[in-house]
Amino acid sequence: MKDLFGKAILDYQTNNNPENILTETSISEEDEMNVAYLFRDYVEMPKIEQKALQLAKGRILDIGCGAGSHSLTLQNDRNLDVTSIDISENAIQACKLRGLKNAKVQDIMTLEDEKFDTIIALMNGTGIFGTLKKTPMFLQKLKSLLEPEGQILIDSSDIIYMFDDDEDGGKWIPNNGYYGELTFTISYKKETEIPFPWLYLDYNTLQNVAFANGLQCELILEGDHYDYLARLFI
Repeated sequence: MKDLFGKAILDYQTNNNPENILTETSISEEDEMNVAYLFRDYVEMPKIEQKALQLAKGRILDIGCGAGSHSLTLQNDRNLDVTSIDISENAIQACKLRGLKNAKVQDIMTLEDEKFDTIIALMNGTGIFGTLKKTPMFLQKLKSLLEPEGQILIDSSDIIYMFDDDEDGGKWIPNNGYYGELTFTISYKKETEIPFPWLYLDYNTLQNVAFANGLQCELILEGDHYDYLARLFI
């Protein structure tokens, strides 16, 4: 991986001529994302993210922290103990420059010997699962990192709306896998990242796979555009 997403974050943090990030998926055309959006403060966040930060408590793990905006709110505004992890070295460097006290380059699947009261995974937190088939493996990992009364706060979207209607008024969706499994491509400053899998999970599917892996699941909040916040717990 070229770590282009992290490069954009670090460029913005260090005023190194940041440009918009170009994103494209297997079912959508190229779109532009202003990297400044990743640096939003609490009042600028969607209601789903605000709600997750309100519910976060105890010792917190922020998975895929990116530019660290969620972690900074928890650390600075609520004085909570938060560990922020991302696989992007550039993003973590930016997080440290922004003042995060405990930010580190870490793959969630290799995190061991730690327990948390709250795990947050926001901005389509299910994306890191990659595919529906791999989701149980990730949920078991997250479950192993929870304290007995711990919780996972995770958001996603039901992207069924992106598929065309068929002749019967239903949705035409591919029959070669779960419709929320996409391939994502990122470009930045004329470089293109290797495409990677990214998963959007509808709530019912998340609930079913959570139950199958020993986790309770409740719908906390629905957003304005097919998105939702869920809470998983043992």
